[in-house]
Parts: sequence; structure tokens; C-alpha cells
Amino acid sequence: MYNIDLDRSLRTWILNFCYGLALTAALVVTGPARAALPGAVEGQELPSLAPMLEQVTPTVVNIATEGRVQVRQNPLFSDPFFRRFFNMPDQPLERKTQSLGSGVIVDAERGLVLTNNHVIANAVQITVTLRDGRHFDAEIVGSDPATDVAVIKVPAENLTDIGVADSDDLRVGDFVVAIGNPFGLGQTVTSGIVSALSRSGLGIEGYEDFIQTDASINPGNSGGALVNLKGELVGINTAIFSRSGGNIGIGFAIPINMALQIMEQLLDTGMVERGFIGVQVQDLNPDLAEAFGIKNQKGAVVNSVMPDSPAQEAGLQPGDIIVSINSKQVKAASDVRNHIGLLPVGEEVMFEILRAGARQTLKARITASKEFKLAQGTRNPRLQGVTLGDIEEDHPYFNRVKGVVIMAVERGSRAWSAGLRKGDIITSVNQQAVPDLQSFSQLVDEMDSTLVLRVIRGDAAAFLVIK
Repeated sequence: MYNIDLDRSLRTWILNFCYGLALTAALVVTGPARAALPGAVEGQELPSLAPMLEQVTPTVVNIATEGRVQVRQNPLFSDPFFRRFFNMPDQPLERKTQSLGSGVIVDAERGLVLTNNHVIANAVQITVTLRDGRHFDAEIVGSDPATDVAVIKVPAENLTDIGVADSDDLRVGDFVVAIGNPFGLGQTVTSGIVSALSRSGLGIEGYEDFIQTDASINPGNSGGALVNLKGELVGINTAIFSRSGGNIGIGFAIPINMALQIMEQLLDTGMVERGFIGVQVQDLNPDLAEAFGIKNQKGAVVNSVMPDSPAQEAGLQPGDIIVSINSKQVKAASDVRNHIGLLPVGEEVMFEILRAGARQTLKARITASKEFKLAQGTRNPRLQGVTLGDIEEDHPYFNRVKGVVIMAVERGSRAWSAGLRKGDIITSVNQQAVPDLQSFSQLVDEMDSTLVLRVIRGDAAAFLVIK
């Protein structure tokens, strides 16, 4: 046994030594002579990712978009009087934009491609280029800005889709490969390891549970594939941390389990229904930890529970400290929002809490948030294409104003042309207050005339007219 181990060690040393000699020779040889690494040493093939990549690269596509964005203009010209005086058009000024990104074919039969929302946002034309050089015009199936996930569709003509792994099985230190279209150069492959898991609180997206990797991710890689050494998709590349705009070895990818969950909701309903339990939390800081008499300073303190909410039914109380959700550690208040918001409606969630220094486990069932989309065919066509929601507890204006939040506005709709934008808060309709979504819906459904909306945007308020 000892001799066998020694022989193996000796062979390994010789293999590495020969590999080093070959690499040195390849680096120092100059002139017309061509030097190359050997394909094998003592009959053993050198390791290579090429066989895996030959199977995977046909599933990664390049995405080019053309879009239009509204041009910021002098506030003076927002006044209708000045617009008429200077004979300016009523439609907002726009300029064309172009962008490049990547995508991954996840369903060849249906022609479905996963990418980032920011890759196709504001796009009026999307062109997908396959590895073999074919070009297709794509249409948007749906997108979710809060997670930066989007699904587009191309004709299902001899496509190849990628195998998918369980991203929950990833471990720090696993080797990964990033494939995409950085800087528009064309398909490019980089490698690295999983540097960290469940990164959140970065302020990149609304809901964050990122895979961090040191595989080079650069502008244009967005929407591309992060795969394991088996060629299975584990994440969708989405962002980098950089002070210069270039890669410094800190890249982030959306776990594929989360991306597929979002995709299924987009395919089913065209939108994502957020999980809701009805609880407000804040970070557990050292002062609070000392006041509660606990040593652990990681967690989220419950400061309020909504009546008749799943949180109240589960038994959560103000002063409880949430330390984990579904066995995932809660380090800060943002973790609670991320964990709950990414769970599908109807799923049971398990909270581990500290109450009076003792650990307890509570269970709640996720319900839908109050966000909804006004259906096509509503009696008020002026609001078709508008998605609205109540002002929920994590909104900056919660308990400051009463009204409804604009979650999305379809480009080209009457509301969009009138100037309504995502993030606006409507506080009244035709001078009638609308304190919540239910009252807003009841009011607008009874109106068949022009709508005059009082809108708060940032620190300013204005009236918008939708004819």
C-alpha cells in the first residue's frame, strides 16, 4: 500500500514537472518556431474545459437592443403655455439608445431565453445572435425589475438549451465558469470560484440573494451564464463591484433557482406576485442587543405586526428577534425582506426567533402582496397597462402619505403618454382622495371621463391629465 502511494505521488510529481517544462518552453521560444503545450504527458491527458464548453456555448446568446428613453429637459418647457408659445410637441422628447448583453437558452422547444431586466429595459427592438451566427428578432415575455430577471422568446428553430443545476447545492470554493458577451467582443469564457453565497444588502436590486464569484464579469456579460464544471447552469450573471467600471474579481450572479422561479411566474401571469407576511423589522444593533440582554448581534428586530396578517396569525410579536428564516441566517432587516419577497405565494415559512432570551420556532404561510394589475377590458381604458400597489411598510412614504404606488407603466400606453411613471404615488383622482388600492379601483371603475391625478414624485407634487 505504501509503495503504491509512493508510485502515485512520483507519477504526479513527474506529470507536474513535465507540464511546467512544457509551459516554460512555450513562453520562452521566440521567432518563427511554433511552441505548444503537449496534449498529454505519459499518456495522461492534460485537464481542459474545452469538451464541456463545446456543449454549453451554443446555449449562450448575444443580445443587442435598441430603445428610447425620455430626454430630460428644462423644467420651464413642462409648462403647457411655454410649450404652445415655442410650438413644441405635446409628446415627451426621446432619444434612441443601444445596448449589448447576453442571455441563456433554457427551453429550446419554446425558444425561451433568460436574461437581465436591465439588458432589455426600454427596448423597442431586440436582436438575438446565436453561437452559430444566426440572428433572430426576440419578443419580451415578461420582466421583473426587482430581481433583474427577464424572459424573452425567439423562434424555436434548432436551438440548444442548457442543463440546470440546483443552485442551493453550491458551496464556497466550487469552480465556476462565466460565459457572455463582454464589451460586445463576442462570446467569451472566464473561470473562477464561488467566493460567497447569499450576498444581500448591496443596493444593486430590490431583492438580492447573489452568488459572488471571482470569474471575470464585465459590461456585456449581464444576462450570461454562470455554469459549474459539468456545464450546468447555476446562475445568471448580473453585476460587478468596481470603482473603475472594470472587473476587479467581485462579480455577482442571480441563483438559477430564483431566476427559474421568477420565470415561471412571468410565463403564468406576466408578472411576479410578491410574498407578504405583514411585519416591520429593523437591524439588531449593539445597543438593542444589550438592551435585550443577548450576546448575538445578528438578526432583525420586529417593531410592528399588521393586524390579521400571516405574521400575527403565526404569533410574531414586537420585540421578537428573527435569527433565521427557513434555516437561512438573518443578519439584518434587509434579509427578512429578501427571503420573504422571493418565496412563492402559499409556501410555508419557518421563523426561528429569540423571545426573552429563549429560542422559538414559528410557522407562517406566505400570502400575496396587495399589488395587482388592472385587467384589459376594465371600464376605464385610460389605465390599461398600469400596475399599481398599496404603499407597503418598506416604502419610504409609508405612514407619510396615503395613496397608491405605480409599480409599472407600459410604454406607449395612454398613461405613459400622459407622463405617469413607475414610482409615482397617486393621492387623488378628480380631487377625490384615494387612501388605498381598493378605494382607487372602485373610484376609477366608475369614471368614464378624463382622469385628473394628483401625483407625488420624489419631493414634488403635480397634477397629470389622462384623456
